[in-house]
Amino acid sequence: MGLSNKKEEQLKRMPYIDTKIEKSRDGRYVIHKTTITHIRPVAYYQAVLDGEARGNPESGLEGDDQAEA
Repeated sequence: MGLSNKKEEQLKRMPYIDTKIEKSRDGRYVIHKTTITHIRPVAYYQAVLDGEARGNPESGLEGDDQAEA
């Protein structure tokens, strides 16, 4: 029984998580590194940044609509 198309699309949108565990050079410590990779179009992040710039009164940007309210 395979995954449904909807579930496959959902899994494709999830971030890639990579983990690496190793000992330090002197052998006294365990080093655990986790990398989370999100792949998104630039337009997505530009929309997020533009939204924060307009809605964040602490941004210090001129023309901030909510800073005057």
